[in-house]
Amino acid sequence: MAVPSHPVHIALLDDHPLFRQGLRFILQSLPYVAAIDEATTLPELRAICAQQLPDVLLLDMQMPVADGAEVAQQLLGQHPDLKIIVLSMFSADKYITQMMKLGVRSYLPKDVNQDELIQALEAVLTTGYHFTARISRALMRGLQQPSRPASAKLNEQEHFTPREQEVLRLICEGHKASDIAALLCISRRTVEGHWQKLLEKTGAPNVAGLVVFAVKHGLLEA
Repeated sequence: MAVPSHPVHIALLDDHPLFRQGLRFILQSLPYVAAIDEATTLPELRAICAQQLPDVLLLDMQMPVADGAEVAQQLLGQHPDLKIIVLSMFSADKYITQMMKLGVRSYLPKDVNQDELIQALEAVLTTGYHFTARISRALMRGLQQPSRPASAKLNEQEHFTPREQEVLRLICEGHKASDIAALLCISRRTVEGHWQKLLEKTGAPNVAGLVVFAVKHGLLEA
């Protein structure tokens, strides 16, 4: 996994001091982390963002006043480029689906180990997202419908080549570009080209959007 080539500013929003201290201990050991700000409420976080927008926000899903979904929706409405990683005790599909559809970059359980947290952070900083098989499964289960309306059929500009369909399926299974390149015996650059084409054709803003699109249109059905 590539590491960020520039100093990184991280913000933490969590109302449990001990948990924030644990995160800070892990993060301050990373050579590319230049600043770590902590907030216990949304107003405190807004004040941090007003001074300098963090590169990544580690967000607790359950807050005393506003829940994580409300916080994410408000912050991304003001700062659409803010990269949010959710850390949550809630693992139900509906929570993962809700947050990924709002535009967060990853969703991790709060009992995630240190290596997985760092891997997610570095992936979000270098590729824009950290898309796990757990997230993919939650999105697919959460968005599948018992019956699919005829209006969900693809239109002309959304037609995919066979190779693009292969790449899309592997993306939705949680594979990274390097993994897809190895599986399909093509270069990573070629995979990234197909990836970009898929984003353009679907209008999806991110990988979560690609999964939403694929499920709605039945592209993952056998």
